[in-house]
Amino acid sequence: MDYQCVQFQQPGDVDVLQIGSVPRKCPTDQQVLIQVAYAGVNGPDIAQRRGLYPAPKGASSILGLEVSGTVVAVGDKVSLWQVGQQVCALVPGGGYAEYVLTHAEHCLPIPQGLTLQQAACLPETFFTVWGNLFMRAKLVADETVLIHGGSGGIGSSAIVLAKALGAKVIVTARGDDKCAHCERLGADHVINSEQACFVDAVMLATQGNGVDVVLDMVGGDYINRNLKCLSVEGRMMSIAMQQAPKANVDIFRLMAKRISWSGSTLRPQSDDAKAEIAQSLQRSVWPLFAKNSQLTPVIFAEFSLADCAQAHQILEAGSHCGKVVLKVGMEHPAVDS
Repeated sequence: MDYQCVQFQQPGDVDVLQIGSVPRKCPTDQQVLIQVAYAGVNGPDIAQRRGLYPAPKGASSILGLEVSGTVVAVGDKVSLWQVGQQVCALVPGGGYAEYVLTHAEHCLPIPQGLTLQQAACLPETFFTVWGNLFMRAKLVADETVLIHGGSGGIGSSAIVLAKALGAKVIVTARGDDKCAHCERLGADHVINSEQACFVDAVMLATQGNGVDVVLDMVGGDYINRNLKCLSVEGRMMSIAMQQAPKANVDIFRLMAKRISWSGSTLRPQSDDAKAEIAQSLQRSVWPLFAKNSQLTPVIFAEFSLADCAQAHQILEAGSHCGKVVLKVGMEHPAVDS
């Protein structure tokens, strides 16, 4: 049986995106097949469409890294899920489609109180933020974190997760509307990067002590400025390079402050590594949804699968506050018997 998906034959602008069809596949031993209700739209999707972020070996070339929907088939060795259960899931590719295969341990239950639309916004951003801020940088309660680009999907998730775990949050964002969005999410101090030097503002907000952790997705000349913002024994996590992939780093400052600098990309990590993040999220974060409404994702816009080019245009324009999603299928489909 064939199903609809978004395809492109060669990298390019949004006009290369088109609706096509591919044969439906059966799950292997450790996989589940999900009938997709919603798919999240993320920066890596844009990069892949442009030819800058190819799918890893063995992954679907169809765009889309996070979905919500209903399990319609399970592999022979899957015991975590049953046909008919609703999940949200990190997928290695293929999310912009009516059906998608993913590893069973990369799925999570729909958090209490969330819709399928909202749950589709969680996996890519929450896996990225949790894996970097909390598992790698080991941010803890009462520490201070600086988050760049606080109004986007990653930044918004970082704000609410850091606040939920008791950290103090300083955020940079461009423009009054985006700054207001970050304040509504609970950021303690918001810096309009169009109007102020964030280094000076951070040092003022921390009484000259600097921050314990920086979550950076800008790269380029932000790196040295981040080093200035960090306290002694601070940690910097690089998760993207929106400005530039290279930086002329002040190595002495890094040495003098004993700063730890790390980073990661999510998609190429092993199945076991992603499963570890999923398990940690389910233990430490999923129970918080029942009592913390701030964790609920903010949806900026929803589009149909056929209108995914418009979703990409919004992300590329950078004018959004929160997440952009694609509505793919029914929220309560009939499942295979």
